[in-house]
Amino acid sequence: MEYAIETFSLTKIFSDWWGRTKVYAVDNLELQVSRNEVFGLLGPNGSGKTTTLKMLLGLLYPTRGKSLILGGEGTDPKVNARIGFLPEESYLYRYLNARETLDFYGRLFGLPAKVRKMRIEALLDMVGLKAVANRAVGTYSKGMARRIGLAQALINDPDLLILDEPTTGLDPIGTRQIKDLILKLAERGKTILLCSHLLADVEDVCDRIAILYGGKIQTQGRVKELLQQTSKRQITTDAISDTAVEKIKQIVREENAECEVASPMDKLETFFIRTVTTAQQQAQPTSGAVSTTKIGDFLTQHEVMGSILDKLVSAPISKQTSGEILTTEKVTVESDMPKADEKLLSKLTGASESSEPKDVTRKEKITTEPVEPQPRRQEQVREDILDKLTGDSDALSRDKSNTEKPQAGDSGDA
Repeated sequence: MEYAIETFSLTKIFSDWWGRTKVYAVDNLELQVSRNEVFGLLGPNGSGKTTTLKMLLGLLYPTRGKSLILGGEGTDPKVNARIGFLPEESYLYRYLNARETLDFYGRLFGLPAKVRKMRIEALLDMVGLKAVANRAVGTYSKGMARRIGLAQALINDPDLLILDEPTTGLDPIGTRQIKDLILKLAERGKTILLCSHLLADVEDVCDRIAILYGGKIQTQGRVKELLQQTSKRQITTDAISDTAVEKIKQIVREENAECEVASPMDKLETFFIRTVTTAQQQAQPTSGAVSTTKIGDFLTQHEVMGSILDKLVSAPISKQTSGEILTTEKVTVESDMPKADEKLLSKLTGASESSEPKDVTRKEKITTEPVEPQPRRQEQVREDILDKLTGDSDALSRDKSNTEKPQAGDSGDA
C-alpha cells in the first residue's frame, strides 16, 4: 500500500430538515497521505478539516465518494485498532482519574494487564501528569485534559495517529513536547495527520501540507518548497567587524541589490522554554503539570516490548504479588469449614451471627502467615456451652456436683 490515507472525490453535504442542500462541508476532496509522513491539514474555521477527519474514521458517512485508511475502511474494527485519535475536544469520563482513564481505553483495545500497566506509567510520565494521576479528570484544566487525551490516543501504540488541534490549551513547553513526540514517532515509521491553527507548529514538524477553504484543497505540497523565497538569499555568519560589514554591503551594491544586516533573534518559544527549564532544575515547586522531555519507550523503540515484559515477569515485586494472591486463595478455601461450624452452632444456640465480633486484624494477618489449628480448649468450651443451652441433664448434674464439693470441703474444715 503506497498511501496510509487516500480519498476519492470525498464529499459531505449537510442538508436541512426538508432534505434541501444547506452547505458543502467537503467538496470532491482528493487527498493522499503517504506512509511514514507527517501531513498537515490546514484551513480557517469551517473549511472542512474536522468533517474530513470524521469521515476518514467512519464517524460521518460521506454524501458521495470514498476514503481508504491503512488499506481499509475506517469502520473496520481491525483498522480502528491501529489508529490513535485525539479529537478537538477531549471526551473523557469526569469521575475517573488519569490511571483509570488510560486503563479503560487499554481494555477497549484488549491489551494485557501487564502491558497496560507499563504503558500507563510511561505515558503519564511522558505527558507530565504522574504527580496528579489520582485526581479526577473532571478537575483538570483544559491543558491537562489535552495531555491525558494525547496519552489515550497513544495507549495502543498506533500505526496512524490523527491529531485535531493537539496543542490547544497547552503551555509552550507542552507544545514543544508534542512536536518532539511527533518527530520521534515519524522516525519510528508512523504516519501522523495533523490539524492545527498554530502554523508555526505545523511548519516545525510537517513534511507536506494541504490548505482547505470552502471544503476544497487550495494548494498542497512540501513545506520547504511552498515557503522558500527563491528570489532572495540569506547569509549567516559569526560576529564580524563593521569594516567587513561595509565591504559586504559594497559587494551587494555592485550586484544592484539591497541588503540588510542585523543580529539574529531567538524564537520566543525557545527563550521561554530555556527560562522554565532553569526553574525546574532548581526544583521550584509547582501545582500544575510537570513538563518533561521523556518519550515512552514503547513509542520510540521497535523491540522494547519483549524486554519490558521479561523484566515485569522476572521482577521480585511480581513474584511477591503472585505469592500473596495464592496465599489469599488458599486461606479462603480453608476458612470455609469454620464458617459452616459457626452457622450450625448459631442455629443450635439461637445466637445471632452478628453478636460475634469480626477480628479484622486476624484476617489480614492470615493472608501473610500460615494458618494454625484452633486450640483444643476452645472446642471444649464450645461443647460445655452447647450442653448447657440444649439442656443436657448430665451436664447439669456435673455442674451441680462441682459446685457442691467445695462447699462440703469448707464445712469439713470448719
